[in-house]
Amino acid sequence: MPEKPTDPLLKIIPLGGLGEIGLNMMVFEYENTIVVVDSGLMFPEEEMLGIDIVIPDFSYLLKNRDKVAGLVVTHGHEDHIGAIPFLIRELAIPIYATALTLALIREKLREHNLLDRADLVQISPRQVIELGPFSFEFIRVCHSIPDGVALAIRTPVGIIIHSGDFKIDNTPVDGQRFDIARLGSYGEEGVLALFSDSTNVEREGYTVSEREVGATLREIFQQKHGRMIVAVFSSNLHRIQQLIHISREFGRKVLLNGKSMIANVRIARELGYLDFTRDDEISIQDLQYMPDSQVMMLTTGTQGEPMSALSRMAFNDHKKLKIREGDTIILSSKFIPGNERTIQNIINHLCRNGADVIHEQVKDIHVSGHAYQEELKILINVVQPRYFIPIHGEYRHLMKHRQLALSLGMAADNCLLVEDGAVMCFGRDTVCIKDRIESGRVFVDGKGVGDVGGLVLRDRRHLSEDGLVIASLVVNKETYEILSGPDIFSKGFIHEEAKPEILYEAKCLIFESIDKQLEEDRRLDCTLLQEEIRRELKRFFIRTLDRRPVIYPIVVEI
Repeated sequence: MPEKPTDPLLKIIPLGGLGEIGLNMMVFEYENTIVVVDSGLMFPEEEMLGIDIVIPDFSYLLKNRDKVAGLVVTHGHEDHIGAIPFLIRELAIPIYATALTLALIREKLREHNLLDRADLVQISPRQVIELGPFSFEFIRVCHSIPDGVALAIRTPVGIIIHSGDFKIDNTPVDGQRFDIARLGSYGEEGVLALFSDSTNVEREGYTVSEREVGATLREIFQQKHGRMIVAVFSSNLHRIQQLIHISREFGRKVLLNGKSMIANVRIARELGYLDFTRDDEISIQDLQYMPDSQVMMLTTGTQGEPMSALSRMAFNDHKKLKIREGDTIILSSKFIPGNERTIQNIINHLCRNGADVIHEQVKDIHVSGHAYQEELKILINVVQPRYFIPIHGEYRHLMKHRQLALSLGMAADNCLLVEDGAVMCFGRDTVCIKDRIESGRVFVDGKGVGDVGGLVLRDRRHLSEDGLVIASLVVNKETYEILSGPDIFSKGFIHEEAKPEILYEAKCLIFESIDKQLEEDRRLDCTLLQEEIRRELKRFFIRTLDRRPVIYPIVVEI
């Protein structure tokens, strides 16, 4: 039945993840209850100079803190759990997740000294939890990390399916198959809306099974006899498990290298997600006694991160590990867009040190954890939603996913294209976008959260591109005699010894600015003088060098 005019509506508000890769966070609100799904981060883009991570803007949740009943998490990747410590610092709410996901969250909260702020509740696939007017069922999906789930959310206006991150793998490494039957049962019952992962919507066909990567890796191990050094995402436990099994088969011992690698493997081993015995493992100290043919190192640094273990080895900055002739380096990961140049630089340095480097562009040693087009079609056909909303992706991904749904016969009016901050209001048979709320990106720089904004980033870009010029002088406030200076210092602008005449002319301009003000006012106003110096030097540098450095005049009266 159509809702009455007085019936409340279900509000669904994305706070992140629609319009970008990462930053995933979504709000489900009905009357006086809010439940949040995921709280992820995004790694900084190239122009975000000095920024460590980016998190969603929690302003809407803080304004409605009394309504927030809990946080439900789909899986343990950073783009879904990375912002949890920052959220929990503001809102001490219960967190619901599967075993591995919860263990990774617990480790993250421990690092931030926030364990006492959160009530961590472990949930198993097909288990249902009640949160106010909502019930959430966790439905197992395949992904590049174990324990990923989709969510079937019963609300007062209908059933919502949130896919989480997923792929359909018929031969998963851990034997835990995509629970398509349970999703199908909801499709038979009637689904109001499907929110579906769009990350790989531009890729045709089906994703390759993780087991096929294992077969390729096994071939490489069979051909190589020196040390094997494999860089892999520390969360990709399926890949790590296959590498452990292959190493065991070829008589190699495993060395773990990198903080996140050691931590994630420890957690997975404690929970029984990895078949990895103490006999399989060696330490750095053991390396000197091991033949190269019996060593396999698992390391971080797939994206060429400057402080990662692989990067430090490539540049000979690692205290205990050196790359040498005969080593085989496998980069078992995708080149994330924007990181290509950094990764290629790492590869070049590894080759200079005598290593043979194998990566995804020369051999099939990586598969995605996100569904391709045919799998996305399967999910839509199985769920049979009335409304379809693409999530998790940049705008082009969302648009392509909408087109995919339309190609399956869905009505254009029932396929919504929305971005962060849009307030989707659902009734039993209707949906509309009524409003927008405050949303966006919050920059984390060191211990500062949100204290770096667009103006600061603009200044950093200006400094990085054009350099800095500081002009200083000290004057007697009574006689206006110059006691010191003017001195000009530059950083990132010009080398003082290379163009001394430029700085000399700049000093002459400062003298002229002082004389001009004294002639007009018969006194010196430090504030006005500083502005005049900035203006004159700016014109001078543009005229002589066509450069626009940041100019910082300092006039001190004593």
